[in-house]
Amino acid sequence: MHLRPDRETGIFLTVRQTNKMPKNRRAGHFIMLAVTLIFGMNIPLSKSLLPVWISPEGLTLSRILFATGAFWIASLFVPREKVPFKDHRFFLIASLCGVSFNQGLFLLGLNMTSPIDASIIITCGPLFAMIFAALLLKEPITFLKISGVLVGATGAILLVYNAHHAITVHSSSLAGNLMVFGSSVIYAFYLVFSKPLTQRYSPVTLMKWMFLYASVMVTPLYLGKVISAPVFHHPEVTPVLQMMYTLFMATFITYLLIPMAQQRIRPTTVSMYNNLQPLVASFVTVAIGMDHFTVIKGLSALLIFCGVYLVTRSKAKPEEVKGPLEEWEAPETRFTKIDPT
Repeated sequence: MHLRPDRETGIFLTVRQTNKMPKNRRAGHFIMLAVTLIFGMNIPLSKSLLPVWISPEGLTLSRILFATGAFWIASLFVPREKVPFKDHRFFLIASLCGVSFNQGLFLLGLNMTSPIDASIIITCGPLFAMIFAALLLKEPITFLKISGVLVGATGAILLVYNAHHAITVHSSSLAGNLMVFGSSVIYAFYLVFSKPLTQRYSPVTLMKWMFLYASVMVTPLYLGKVISAPVFHHPEVTPVLQMMYTLFMATFITYLLIPMAQQRIRPTTVSMYNNLQPLVASFVTVAIGMDHFTVIKGLSALLIFCGVYLVTRSKAKPEEVKGPLEEWEAPETRFTKIDPT
């Protein structure tokens, strides 16, 4: 506990750290766990679709077009939010970083490099999210946060390397690795850049404009890949169900939930959950009999969860007190008015 003077009145406030996780932060973690489970289960499903039933480019555009329509339809059933013209530039930047450039660079890079290289490079995302949060949001970089990022990345890399070290079918390339690296950096920037937008607009409003801009930019490039996709011409039950899961659950639902999590927890914490996706995919393959549990998988899980915990426990940016000076409780800090006399 320590005293801090208020900037406007000079009245001292006691700042007392609380160990109890507030309900809104707890909800943010549950939301990201749900997103991670959905994305993790989508990995083996997408692998079975590509490239026999649809190309990577076609699947990307299909997800963008489906999400665009779904979010605009959903916007009819929620209160309408007026978006000033000047804010559309921020929606455009978020669309470029969160959808178009992120997915486009990743697909191009994945086609040019090995899956193990791509999976390992992705684990650098939380590191850059931490750096961007420090630069743009003035979030402190602490020893706990750095330790959590490194521990979580170690667990993810250990899991990925153990799963793919014997596979040498795909060759690596510097250009492909750089594209995947660029994708990770851009998505980390998106998580930080879009956080203020999530505080101002609802997830539906944010996503309907983001995906609309993305569809305008990506459709001319990949429309032919969608039209010629066998899954739309020779449908079978299993591929259609897999496609429906990818479009609805792994696109619409996840992109609806992520802004909700961004409203409640920090960008670095949100990005840490990306390291859980290969873990979830691994356990899904074990559950359906395609793989078996090993000590390495258990150790990787422990390291990843420890990394998330350390980042969660790290010091956050102090909240500013606005309005009348009354007893007020922020997500991590409680302020109590003290009469200096």
